[in-house]
Amino acid sequence: MSRDEGGFRMVPVAVGVDFGTTNRVVAIADRSGQVQVRRFDTQVGVVEAYRSALLFFREGRPPNATLGHISGPDALLRAMDIDADHRFLQSLKTHLSSATLQDVYLLGRRFLLEELIGVLLKDILPAGIGDLPVVCGRPVVFAGERPNEALAIERLTNAYRSAGVAHVDFAYEPLGAAYWYARTIRRQETVLVADFGGGTSDFSVMRFDLGGARMHAEALSHAGVGVAGDTFDFRITDNLVSPRLGKGTSYRSFGKLLPLPSHYYAAFAQWHRLSLLKDARTLGELRQLVRHAERPQEIEDLTHLIEADLGYELYQAISKTKLQLSAAERTTFHFKAGDLDISADVTRADFETWIAADIERIGAAIDVALERADVTVDSVFMTGGTSYVPAVRRLFEQRFGQEKLRYGDAFNSVASGLAAIAQDSVR
Repeated sequence: MSRDEGGFRMVPVAVGVDFGTTNRVVAIADRSGQVQVRRFDTQVGVVEAYRSALLFFREGRPPNATLGHISGPDALLRAMDIDADHRFLQSLKTHLSSATLQDVYLLGRRFLLEELIGVLLKDILPAGIGDLPVVCGRPVVFAGERPNEALAIERLTNAYRSAGVAHVDFAYEPLGAAYWYARTIRRQETVLVADFGGGTSDFSVMRFDLGGARMHAEALSHAGVGVAGDTFDFRITDNLVSPRLGKGTSYRSFGKLLPLPSHYYAAFAQWHRLSLLKDARTLGELRQLVRHAERPQEIEDLTHLIEADLGYELYQAISKTKLQLSAAERTTFHFKAGDLDISADVTRADFETWIAADIERIGAAIDVALERADVTVDSVFMTGGTSYVPAVRRLFEQRFGQEKLRYGDAFNSVASGLAAIAQDSVR
């Protein structure tokens, strides 16, 4: 478990939590209006964006064995090095709205999804949080094909309760970002807030009024779409990696030539799902396919990727490529793990072709937010890592003009704004 390095000298009165798919950020407010983001001491250094990862491992020998865990960046490092029996979990938020995943068996013990999220919350929330007001961010639209919003909120509430939080309120993530941006406003202003996370892109239209002693905020509309950074990563994987691992090839069954099952490659949509394929049945299926595949080496490489838990290393290579394409017109994707070596040149134009339909969906969600508000916005506030993707910025520049665009801290704006919302509740 990571040690808090926040060094808080203020007396906390409220807490905001940006409960992201990839990272968690915790901000704490005091009565004076000061907001500070919590910092954590980890093996990779002091971080503010705490990776949404859990690793469970067995300590000791049966029948006296116990189940231990670590979280955040340390869990990622341990997952790559640990030799003991373990299970690695990442981005549990993506399952919140789906009744399909109710529980997980970890080394002989059953955990409900909300219990697992509660374990991570205990690691990141300040000790003795007790009855302090807590506001947790939530997406406008939860990830998934048919998300059950009521189920997601119920599970999140139970997770906080299991972490010792007496009461938690929920606010749309772009609302948190809007509150943080409002600190810079000096006049009445109508703002489109765009918050780009790992799993969703969320939009809110807010009207801020400086009348009186305090800022007045009115939410005019909200909209969201399940397209964000993870989706863009998947487009790179699907075009550069999956074809090298057998996607699009065939195998023989009872004299017929059949396409390889697509569900193996769909798991790359969220890299942590690759670990869920690491079970005896799936690995057995893949070994059977090797014997009958047109290109057996590619299926062997896919099996090795899953069996060796290389999802995170692959994710790092994909993220590096995406970041490079935000700064340059061309780069080389390279991923090497043992005998598996994939290298390919890629251009920004290639990438933008692959994500063109996703950009359209983001644009459609913006349209919904604007149509619901039925106003002209004075400015646009963008936050989240995907806001740096050139195709995304170009979309906003074309629609609103570069002069209206404002950019916030990619990781901390939402949590800080949520803490400000929680703080307002005790004033």
